Amino acid sequence: MSVATPFPPLIVGSVKLDFPVVQAALSGYSDWPMRVIARRFGASYTLCEVMLDKFLIDLKDRKRTSHFLHISDDEHPVGGQLMGAEPEQFALGAKKLVEAGFDVIDINFGCPVKKVLGRCRGGYHLSQPQIALDIVRKTRDIVPSAIPVTLKMRRGIDDSSESRDNFFAILDSAFDIGVSAVTVHGRTVKQGYIGPSNWEFLAEVKRHVGPKTIIGSGDLFTPHDCLNMMKQTKVNGVSVARGCIGNPWIFQQVRALALGEPLPNPPSLHEQRDVILEHLLLAEQLYGSKQASIVMRKFGIKYSILHPQFELVRAGFASSKSLQDWKAILHEFYAQDLPGVHPNGRMHSAQKSCAFEG
Repeated sequence: MSVATPFPPLIVGSVKLDFPVVQAALSGYSDWPMRVIARRFGASYTLCEVMLDKFLIDLKDRKRTSHFLHISDDEHPVGGQLMGAEPEQFALGAKKLVEAGFDVIDINFGCPVKKVLGRCRGGYHLSQPQIALDIVRKTRDIVPSAIPVTLKMRRGIDDSSESRDNFFAILDSAFDIGVSAVTVHGRTVKQGYIGPSNWEFLAEVKRHVGPKTIIGSGDLFTPHDCLNMMKQTKVNGVSVARGCIGNPWIFQQVRALALGEPLPNPPSLHEQRDVILEHLLLAEQLYGSKQASIVMRKFGIKYSILHPQFELVRAGFASSKSLQDWKAILHEFYAQDLPGVHPNGRMHSAQKSCAFEG
């Protein structure tokens, strides 16, 4: 999908994206089916769920694990996100992502989950600039020059002056090493997902780096949020995370708003049903029938937010155990082509407990 909008293309090294709204890496969610559907609805770029370097290095060519690195021709460009603790091993994991066919390699220095921090991964690296930059350097060295390396960061471990200094030291040096773009989430690692994302900090970061590419992240639950972040902070693009789980229409809607068009109506129940069925079929193709119904349960819960009877629909999806259960739910709640609802605050509150973004 390519349309002219007031917003310039998003440039990530050798990758030029026609629209500056992308789908973030989401642990436990942004697998191949989710990414394909996001692209079909207007996401200019998607990232796979974050993977551990050690897992990739040890990964064998087996059917039960093949879904982790599955890419199809219709989803390029697609990014592979990586997390780890030790620079040499991290670089070898990045090499595996390149060999799998990912177009961009994204380094995760943002994950705030306690078990990740306890193993010196993700956001923990913001507390140790030297090791963080060694990871960046070794990753950039091993990844072919034609493939961009990007970085995902939070605005620091906490709100201390030392944390702030570490953030900017890593940011500046990462660009010097050759990182093509940096995604900045406006919360600290200590915050997790509590409290608002600090968009003023994103604006400060963009002013600081000048023409370099900064992608903003945090509190993007509606298409208006996406445009407002770009207008208020002047970041080059935005990365939609929890706000697009079960709502791929957000990408279509933000493109319409960017063209000066009114906000499209929320998808009707038949439109929702068709996309849920498509998602289900893609999951079945990737995981097999038995596993697909289990994997899709968490997605069904998120799709239910757009249904006017979302509590009943959510309960149905949450208890589904087979593809037959799925079809029964769709037959019961999506038979009539009634209007859907915009998620707005409902999605924000419901998404608080979902899996972490990369």
